[in-house]
Amino acid sequence: MALVDDLTLLERQLATLITRYEQYFIGMEKREPLQLLTEVEKLVRRYATTAINNTMYKHKYATLTARFNTYREHWNRILRLMEEGKYSRDRFKSDLHQRQRANGKTLPKEPDQQTVHDHELERVYNELREARKACHLPVEKLTREMVAATIEKSKPALTARLGTDDLTFRVVVEDGKPKLKASHRK
Repeated sequence: MALVDDLTLLERQLATLITRYEQYFIGMEKREPLQLLTEVEKLVRRYATTAINNTMYKHKYATLTARFNTYREHWNRILRLMEEGKYSRDRFKSDLHQRQRANGKTLPKEPDQQTVHDHELERVYNELREARKACHLPVEKLTREMVAATIEKSKPALTARLGTDDLTFRVVVEDGKPKLKASHRK
């Protein structure tokens, strides 16, 4: 019955580990949950070379192991982005700190609307540029100002149609051409 208890423990600890990593990535936890990660890895390795005769327990073990490995790859990718300074949450904070230092001001509690707008405009511009490259369309004449003008021009109609002015934009490729799509910000 040790297998049944270990599988139950593995399931609980994996759920806790997932939660703790998500809290770490959003900044609620200050340290990566390495001790819990080590415990989960030990439980996964314990039955890696053992033959499990019961099909139900064998399937449950395989499912939990696959889930753990998938999450571990995801976490490693995010940690690598954080180390390289490319993780969006950290990059946003870093850019905000640099702007504040350049202006000689202290960090505000909430980013102002202009900062958020600039960050989103930069994101949309980069996505549109990459989409045009992927579709083998010219990108030399594309500017941030053109993208901003297109967004501002279409905002009144979109606000009327969607019933809100709190919009977010994304780039999609339809019929081989990149287009901007708007939706309600959640």
